[in-house]
Amino acid sequence: MTPLILLLILLLAVAGLALWRWGSRQRRATGVPAGAVVYSDTGAEQAAPKPLISRRYGLIGKPDYLVEVTEQGRRMLIPVEVKSGRAPSTPREAHVLQLAAYCLILEDLHGAAPAYGILRYADGAFTAPYTPELRRAVLDAAASIRAGRTAADMPRSHEEAHRCTACGYRDACGEKWRLALKAG
Repeated sequence: MTPLILLLILLLAVAGLALWRWGSRQRRATGVPAGAVVYSDTGAEQAAPKPLISRRYGLIGKPDYLVEVTEQGRRMLIPVEVKSGRAPSTPREAHVLQLAAYCLILEDLHGAAPAYGILRYADGAFTAPYTPELRRAVLDAAASIRAGRTAADMPRSHEEAHRCTACGYRDACGEKWRLALKAG
């Protein structure tokens, strides 16, 4: 081999190593664990994935990602929920409960709960440990929601226009006229 070819091979190897290190650093900065993405519901796919369903707990959900990791010799599916806004100083309770609901569904489906889940914001990430207390909070929240669906006197808030605007039931809601009166 000529010295020029050896130099070219050396330069390519150094460039490859530098790109690998940069990519590793970028992945770590996302807060997402290294592992295989085995489920994705980010809208980038052609076909929408099936939701995860726990019949035992009456929960259904579609996390943005499930990442398969092996930690301390244990294989786990880690739910990752992506939020488009900036990271708050501490994760929002509703976001943590949503993530914990995915952990509970995975616990039911696979017989073992993930140790944690990840909330990924536009500029940061939080690791949320899946604790027995958080598990109980999810079960309590789900029970409250179910009880509210059948309660005749359950007060619903239609006082905050921004909440109604983003509500998935807006078109079917019998209370939406209140917003029209307030806006007009």
